[in-house]
Amino acid sequence: MIVSEPQQLAPLIDHTLLSATTTSEQIRQLSAQAKEYGFCAVSVNPRWTAFAAEQLHGSRVKVGAVVSLPLGADTTKIKVASARQAVFDGADEIDMVADLAAIAEGDAAYLADQLKSVLKVCRAMRPAVTLKVIIESAALTREQKIFACRIANDCRVDFVKTSTGMNPAGGATAADVRLIKEYAPKCRVKAAGGIRTAKQATEMIEAGAERIGTSAGIQIINELRTEQSQ
Repeated sequence: MIVSEPQQLAPLIDHTLLSATTTSEQIRQLSAQAKEYGFCAVSVNPRWTAFAAEQLHGSRVKVGAVVSLPLGADTTKIKVASARQAVFDGADEIDMVADLAAIAEGDAAYLADQLKSVLKVCRAMRPAVTLKVIIESAALTREQKIFACRIANDCRVDFVKTSTGMNPAGGATAADVRLIKEYAPKCRVKAAGGIRTAKQATEMIEAGAERIGTSAGIQIINELRTEQSQ
């Protein structure tokens, strides 16, 4: 997919604010910006899911809540409970960090059970809540990435997401987007982590990403607008 215009890219962006010191006023501003720019969703910590849902009520912007960010080390029961609470609070989408230990050890049974358990919560809703599974691709070997993608693909999660953006190993790359597309063909791809320019965002879309997670969405869209006007 080739994206060159702001109105094409904006609906693919999750407008993200995940700082631990985020305030209600910042969430109010985030929500207003998402509506103004026509972003797909806001991505917020569980603390702010209900408030964001209030701010966005009646708009087309979705509410995305994170689960087990940034480590993914919570037990399956905790992740299920967190996802359920987020849905009750008004989340339309869940971005959950996968169990990275299970990926590192090749524990297919544990990882699959966890993904299916959280997916069950999401699928029980009407309409179904979207589940994006973060595999922290920059921190994995190629074999580990392929393993994680195959499990996610078998479980039929909605998206495989590259990164939290908080791991020192790094964030999204076009190469990892292409790898996910190849080994999780039944899933969509969300690229996130370190995407701060229009060039980076469009490269991810061209590589196969269908969603971009970034805290620089406004900067990216304004950059495209400037290029378009020149």
